[in-house]
Amino acid sequence: MADIVDTAVNAGSFNTLVAAVKAAGLVDTLKGAGPFTVFAPTDEAFAKLPAGTVDALLKDIPKLKKILTYHVVSGKVLSSDVVKLKSATTVEGSDVKIDASNGVKINDATVATPDVAADNGVIHVIDTVLIPA
Repeated sequence: MADIVDTAVNAGSFNTLVAAVKAAGLVDTLKGAGPFTVFAPTDEAFAKLPAGTVDALLKDIPKLKKILTYHVVSGKVLSSDVVKLKSATTVEGSDVKIDASNGVKINDATVATPDVAADNGVIHVIDTVLIPA
């Protein structure tokens, strides 16, 4: 198995996320013991953001870190647990809303692929970038 960062790299559909994690200096954290649950937006999710947003975030590291840590929950929360929750507190400090009434939604993002295993946690692939309030 690989850690969360290597799992994302190997998947090939998280190039923007991996670049952002590197720019924000979070690689060592996400390679740490964890466990972590990461709601991981695909490259297509980042592409849905308004033009220039990703470039602007890569130049604003504090804001980038805030957004990235809003995609991470402490502990290993598998989909069987996620569906029982109404919200989860992120590493960033605020909560994401969970709605499992029709598929699983995290705020406005749909979980496309749940339970991608990593040796220090789990990744749930989402189709929209989560932006903290």
